[in-house]
Amino acid sequence: MNISDIVKQAQSTEDYQSVIDTIPYMRFLGLTVSADAQGPIVRMPGSDHIIGNPILPAIHGGVVGAFLESTAIVHLIWARESQQVPKIINLTIDYLRSARVVDTFAQATITKHGRRIANMHIEAWQADRDKPVAAAHAHFLLPAEQD
Repeated sequence: MNISDIVKQAQSTEDYQSVIDTIPYMRFLGLTVSADAQGPIVRMPGSDHIIGNPILPAIHGGVVGAFLESTAIVHLIWARESQQVPKIINLTIDYLRSARVVDTFAQATITKHGRRIANMHIEAWQADRDKPVAAAHAHFLLPAEQD
């Protein structure tokens, strides 16, 4: 089964965990997905293999960035009728506080959805959603549908 088939199945069943499980780095991070009225919420469990600063300890900034990007991809798959995975154009991250090695959650919103480009805002938080550990703005290239 290729990724397009997995995305199509996820959209029909509204179970996006199969998409996450297909992408090796998302699987390595241990990401899981649930949803609320605004869309998917992605969870990254706290784990020793994602520590960047063992003194604090804190999650590695690159892991936080990949987590935010992964959340945006899952949201775009959820929001579109396309069976293709969107491609990242750019990602700008604001690191707002140290991300402790505990469960971290993220949710994305589409700020502008065009025919070929989507602008996104993504926030990650831990214990308190009102105190995000990081936020990001991203642009994605939306693949053209193939006949």
